[in-house]
Amino acid sequence: MKMQLTARRPYGILLLAMMSWWSFWGCDSAPEPPNPGGAADAFAQARRRMVEQQLAGFGRDITNRRVLEVMGQVPRHEFVPANVVREAYEDYPLPIGHGQTISQPYIVAFMTQCLEPQPHHRVLEIGTGSGYQAAVLSPLVKEVYTIEIIEPLARQAEATLKRLGYTNVMVKAGDGYLGWPEHAPFDSIIVTCAPEKVPEPLVRQLKEGGRMIIPVGPLHAQDLYLLVKEKDRVRQQAVLPVRFVPMTRK
Repeated sequence: MKMQLTARRPYGILLLAMMSWWSFWGCDSAPEPPNPGGAADAFAQARRRMVEQQLAGFGRDITNRRVLEVMGQVPRHEFVPANVVREAYEDYPLPIGHGQTISQPYIVAFMTQCLEPQPHHRVLEIGTGSGYQAAVLSPLVKEVYTIEIIEPLARQAEATLKRLGYTNVMVKAGDGYLGWPEHAPFDSIIVTCAPEKVPEPLVRQLKEGGRMIIPVGPLHAQDLYLLVKEKDRVRQQAVLPVRFVPMTRK
């Protein structure tokens, strides 16, 4: 299948925002843990600030109202370990164990917006992690199929999503490079780990007219690509320099 590459959008400055999390470990500027008596209100306020400042604020470009609404509703603090709960709504990734991270809120919103999710869509996610990205997609589409190669993470994410009521998310422990052919084709595919090149099985499982958002490249030279499948070709555009954990294979 023919690939057509177009020019990259000038988002280089945002790489600094994504990568800046390394400078925050042990930082005293993180907010204090919420008051146990008002935890729900405190987390709701933190989500509102996240949406207003990190997603829709000056210099950011998240404009899809449905995406902004969902980002303001999904409890990100439920998808991070207890020792970093107070940082759940900050503008950087967080560790979730097994050498993996939960992405920066802006990156989650940006990738979701790129998919142009619709209520009738069926979406495949590669790299479940803690389940946060799947939870964001869940209210926006009909079904989410998500694959995580690290089985303990897959089982934990499945339990968290079930507990929080995301009933249209199906979790599988397995090799995401191969996709989920028995449920293909998909209206869109989102990949949250970086292969060296776009996996051909995923391209085959993308529906005609479908969209894929995927980071590609070695650790220190990755770009986020948006692919659109049209007839006998896949249009491919680099939209943002990023740094994701590498895709691993079984």
